[in-house]
Amino acid sequence: MDLLMPDSGLLFWMLLSFGILFLILARYGWPVITGAVERRNERIAKALSDAAAARQLLATLKQQEEKILQQSRDEQTKMIEQTAAMRKELLEQAREAAREESRLALEHARTQIEKEREIAFQEVRSYVASLSLEVAEKVLREQLDSDIRHLELINRMVDESLKPRA
Repeated sequence: MDLLMPDSGLLFWMLLSFGILFLILARYGWPVITGAVERRNERIAKALSDAAAARQLLATLKQQEEKILQQSRDEQTKMIEQTAAMRKELLEQAREAAREESRLALEHARTQIEKEREIAFQEVRSYVASLSLEVAEKVLREQLDSDIRHLELINRMVDESLKPRA
C-alpha cells in the first residue's frame, strides 16, 4: 500500500518540483506556445480573408468573362450580318454587271445582224439590179433591132433624166 499512499516528504518535493516547473513553463513556455497559436490563428484568419477576397475576385472575373464573351458573340453576330450584307451586295453587283454585259453583247449582236442584213440587202439589190439590167438588155435588144430605135430610146431617156422630178 505504500505505493498508493506517498510519503509526506515525497509529496512535498513533488509539489515543489511541479510548482517550479509550472512557474518556468508559465514564465517561458506558455507565452511562446500561446504566441505561436495566436500567430497561427492570425495566419489562418488572413488565409481565410485572402480566400474570400480571391473568391470575390474570381466571381468578378467570371462576370467580366461572361461580359466579354457576350460582347464577342454580339460582334460575331454583327460581323456575320455585315458579311451577309456584303455578299448580297456583291452578288447584286455581279448580277447587274452580267446583265449590262449581256445587254451590250446583245446590242452588239443586233448591230452586227443589222449590218449583215443591210449588206445582204445590198447584195440582193445589186443582184436584182444586175439581173434586171440583163433582162432589160435582152428585151431591148429584141425590141430594138435597128439603130434608129436605139437612138430614139437613148434620146428619150436622156430627156427624162434631164427633166426635174416633181
